[in-house]
Amino acid sequence: MSMGLDPAVRELLARSPDAPVRPMTAVELRAAFAASRPEPGPLAPVASVTEVSVPGPGGDLRVRLYLPDAPGPVPVFVWIHGGGWTIGSIDENEVASRAVCAAASVAVAAVEYRLAPEDPYPAAPEDCYAVLEWLAAGGGGPAVSPSRIAVGGESAGGNLSTVVSLMARDRGGPPIAAQVLICPVFGHPDDGHASYVDFATGYGMTADAMRFFFAQYAPPSLDDPYVLPSRAGDLTSLPPALVLTAEYDVLRDEGEAFARRLAEAGVAVDLHRYAGQIHGFYGLYTGLPASARSHAEVAAYLRGIFA
Repeated sequence: MSMGLDPAVRELLARSPDAPVRPMTAVELRAAFAASRPEPGPLAPVASVTEVSVPGPGGDLRVRLYLPDAPGPVPVFVWIHGGGWTIGSIDENEVASRAVCAAASVAVAAVEYRLAPEDPYPAAPEDCYAVLEWLAAGGGGPAVSPSRIAVGGESAGGNLSTVVSLMARDRGGPPIAAQVLICPVFGHPDDGHASYVDFATGYGMTADAMRFFFAQYAPPSLDDPYVLPSRAGDLTSLPPALVLTAEYDVLRDEGEAFARRLAEAGVAVDLHRYAGQIHGFYGLYTGLPASARSHAEVAAYLRGIFA
């Protein structure tokens, strides 16, 4: 039985009402998002943080590479930020990226993929896949293992993590050790999940915001599993998955339904619903007590995967 909103979340929502989406353009929404981004929490110390340019299908991609204070070569966790394929950047996840790097002793490669509507589908997944191939070819340098790679992301980044996993499976691409899927987008607002009704407004991320993001992303078909993994007929041979959902999130039900489908397909799945939490509790609202707990859970999971 639900215990209700976490008091810290309730206080956060009182200060930060739902962000308006319409009639904003994507450019205006990006500016508003950047201006309202919460102050980050404490930054965990890591050995180094460098920015590298990775060749992508549409030009060079900015990747921020975090290295832990550990003897190498270390495994690497490809991190894909959220924002409905439309807003956001690697900057907003600095706290989470450093926390996981330090606690799991893994490198973190945070990807700055192209955003819609300027670069609609399939720009984002192809960019992320290009970074996967670059790392597997040794692009991370001698400190980073090219053969021990996990992928993960929050919201649209969770979507892209599974899409990259599907692409790697289907294309015979680099092996992926695990996927970390946090409040992921796996379906569409019209799919009929109760969480889209129950939490449509009042909890930060709104149902209308998701409709706006889909309009920017502009996929030719919602039936393409590289757009919505819930449309994939075959989920076998995908990497093990850690799926974290938030109780008060429009995306909650589709994430949990997809986790069940992965398990039915024989994929090892760890599913954890964060009670009392809202969308963004992991990487955006890092002042919430649950945020640090979720970073520790992801780090522990990756330590186990790469042990």
